[in-house]
Amino acid sequence: MNQQDGYADDIVKGFVIWSMVWGLVAVLLGVFISFQIAFPQLNFPPYLTYGRLRPIHTNAGIFGWGIGSFMAFFIYITQRLTRTSLWSPALAKAQLWLFNVVIALAAVTLAMGMNRSKEYAELEWPVASLVVVLWVIFAVNIVMTIVKRREEQMYISLWYILATLVGVAVLYLVNNASIPVSLTKSYSAYAGANDANVQWWYGHNAVAMVLTTPPLAIFYYFLPKATGVPIYSHRMGVVAFWSLIFMYLWTGAHHLLWAPVPDWVQTLAMGFSVMLIAPSWAAVFNGYFSMNGQWHQMRENYLVKFLIFGITFYGMQTLQGPSQSIRTFSAFIHFTDWVPGHVHMGTLGWVSLVLFAAIYYTVPRLYHTEVYSIPMANMHFWLVLTGQLIFSITMWIAGVQQAAMLNATNPDGSLHYSFIETLAELYPYWYMRAAGGVIYLAGLLLFLYNIYKTITVGKAQAAVQPA
Repeated sequence: MNQQDGYADDIVKGFVIWSMVWGLVAVLLGVFISFQIAFPQLNFPPYLTYGRLRPIHTNAGIFGWGIGSFMAFFIYITQRLTRTSLWSPALAKAQLWLFNVVIALAAVTLAMGMNRSKEYAELEWPVASLVVVLWVIFAVNIVMTIVKRREEQMYISLWYILATLVGVAVLYLVNNASIPVSLTKSYSAYAGANDANVQWWYGHNAVAMVLTTPPLAIFYYFLPKATGVPIYSHRMGVVAFWSLIFMYLWTGAHHLLWAPVPDWVQTLAMGFSVMLIAPSWAAVFNGYFSMNGQWHQMRENYLVKFLIFGITFYGMQTLQGPSQSIRTFSAFIHFTDWVPGHVHMGTLGWVSLVLFAAIYYTVPRLYHTEVYSIPMANMHFWLVLTGQLIFSITMWIAGVQQAAMLNATNPDGSLHYSFIETLAELYPYWYMRAAGGVIYLAGLLLFLYNIYKTITVGKAQAAVQPA
């Protein structure tokens, strides 16, 4: 079924296209700031410095590319799993406009230095208020579509979608509670260690509700579509879902190990973080077991490559994350380049690979055509995989070396290396990271060209068809 059957697919097209635009902005900025670290002379104050551009990069990546794509696929998936047209297409059109206004305002205000200094919650209160309006519009539309559904059975993707809608709303409202003192400045409603605790309760659960549950909803929907066989176990998926939701909410304080928050809070977060391996890997095994008898599709079906490598990076991410939550290991790698290597394996490896597959599957169907070039899609896959691996692996090695040097001591207990000596040793890794980013960008440009040609071919075919 499509637009002619009552589904609001024009909205899906809009969100897909704009999410790709913001995704390109995010990667371009990411590559540029990686060069700024390797070549500090590329910082041009006040607007084009690393400090101003880095939050624009993360906001464009997580909210522009990530949330934009999730909005597209939540609308696409929900209509089809419920066999119900979107509750209000007019509301969704307003949502698309507001989404782009918010992302553009975020970029402008962050470039001007308006920043709450909270990671992933940098936006000042006027823009943050618009985000709340945007999310309410989105959530109401999806929830009402599910309420009015014609399909009684709720597939696992719908559970993840509902969790995302509720989770993001709660997290964003609590952590963004602030006291405005002017149109461009506000202060957190919390003070001291409590503020840090709330921030990282938000920060880590934003990873859960933005970078985990939405891509899992998309993975569970598109893997069976791509392979042509059902998911291995829906029951395993539901059990893993509830376990994941329950455990994730307690883990935020593992970002504050060795900080002035109570020991029992840190230990609780550490324990739940380690337990998270079980539900996370239940999803990974569900994906792998779904491939029983279908592994040949890894050679023959480009969509499957994106999805299976994506879920594999999710599995690696969910082993690395809990290990980093253990006090001794955290003390070693915290505040080193290990952390950006970990984060980018999740964003470039897990989230983006799944989104690439979803876009490759969806766009030809929305425009009633075939993907323009499968060889180009395969080349895109290998370029982004290579770029991401170079990025992450060099950062992991750099992080370990950095940690070892920072912790090295002389027999009298004094530090063996100065901070500058440690810094100088990192430059070769930063050059390699920038090179990895360039390779990833090349793959992304190939992807955008392939999708652009797919859309133009689809429109041309539609134009010559008789009315």
